[in-house]
Amino acid sequence: MYKNTSPENNQTPTLKRALGVGTGILLTAGMMIGSGVFKKIVPMAQTGLSETWIILAWIGAGIITMFGAFTVAGLANLTEESGGVYEYLRLSFGNFFSFLFGWTDFTIIGCASIAALGFIFAQTVNVFVPLGNPFQSLEHLSIAGFIFPFADSGIKLLAIAVIVLLTWVNYRGVQNGGLINNIITSAKILGILLLIILGLSYSGAGATQGVITTEPTQELHGMALFSAVLAAMLSAFWAYDGWSNISFIAGELKNPKRNIPIAIMSGVAIAMLLYVLVNVAYMHVLPLQALRAVDQSQIGAAVVAETLLGKFGQTLIVLLIMISVFGAINGIILAHARIYYRMSQEKFFFKKAAYVHPVYRTPSVALLYTMIWSCILVISGTFDMLTNMVIFAGFLFYSLVAIALFKMKRNGTIKAKVIGYPVIPAFITLFSIALLVNTVVTEPKQSLIGSGLVLSGVFFYFYFKRKSSVR
Repeated sequence: MYKNTSPENNQTPTLKRALGVGTGILLTAGMMIGSGVFKKIVPMAQTGLSETWIILAWIGAGIITMFGAFTVAGLANLTEESGGVYEYLRLSFGNFFSFLFGWTDFTIIGCASIAALGFIFAQTVNVFVPLGNPFQSLEHLSIAGFIFPFADSGIKLLAIAVIVLLTWVNYRGVQNGGLINNIITSAKILGILLLIILGLSYSGAGATQGVITTEPTQELHGMALFSAVLAAMLSAFWAYDGWSNISFIAGELKNPKRNIPIAIMSGVAIAMLLYVLVNVAYMHVLPLQALRAVDQSQIGAAVVAETLLGKFGQTLIVLLIMISVFGAINGIILAHARIYYRMSQEKFFFKKAAYVHPVYRTPSVALLYTMIWSCILVISGTFDMLTNMVIFAGFLFYSLVAIALFKMKRNGTIKAKVIGYPVIPAFITLFSIALLVNTVVTEPKQSLIGSGLVLSGVFFYFYFKRKSSVR
């Protein structure tokens, strides 16, 4: 294992267990609650489903996410090391599959999410303060005809600045990132609760007479209905994404074998409750016909808030989205760098990523690697394509996590009782396979690109394996 020493005291610095269960719960909820809860009502309404089916899609996606939480909670008994899902796969299957997960997280799931959220944050700021385009004269320049690094340069510069700022905050101590998360997550939960209360108490001309109705599902039946429900659930899964991230920081969480299960299940429960209630509120204020007519470039929650409070309400929602996205970026930066740190400790990533800062006790170099690749993705503008693969790649590995639980329970490595075992991990495995197959059939191009990015890790696996053998 690669180690680093402090020149001042010649001791090996380690990560500091500084985060309690309360911060763990808020981190889980904070990394999940980004922009999806405010934006997904419009594409879900446009599937042609009734209010009932839309709410059931949110509940169904939440239940499946909670099933995943139960599975990861069971695997949390394996180790107190950082890395979470990466470490669980490593202990269950060895280095190959765990490396593929870690590499996919670095190239797609983690850094591309940071880049996309940074861009969304800057776009939202641009609504209030026009950011301009300082490199407009160069925006026609491209790489390979589809990468335009100087396009939207004002937005990209602010996105990069936010990523650098939050990396610096987390570089200087995990408590800093945790404190910012607690403040921001509390603020956005309160903001969503206010929106729920205002929406459910609304009695204006646009209010519906009860959301859960038996309204016909736009003549959708059989496979058409199934496809529409699955499309709605995929939108919901994007809003729920990030639920397992707390496991990545096990090395800095107090009593992680106890607190990771509590944090994951509590965080998912908070998000699920907020998501269901706020979507009920959206459809109480505006009928589905009105929501379906909203352009996808608009934010559904902002349209609802404008109905409630006029332009002031629209402004409040935009500010709430800024706060939510800012907090989500912070949480993702904090969590995902720990995967690359743990990979480096196992000699399957760039050597210096295992460095722990002797003063701040953070994986400082891993944080810098995360920042650099995220900023490159911002400049490239390709992160939208990559984040389209996040759910595909995520469920590919969630199925492996469920299989890992079966393996570790059967060989006696995990002796503790696991909620819902063996039914829930079996369901997660079958659902993940079904979702992957459906995605391959309905989105063959995206599936091919996503699979290619995952498989690109095979080359790097053998590169790091060979390099580690000569260290």
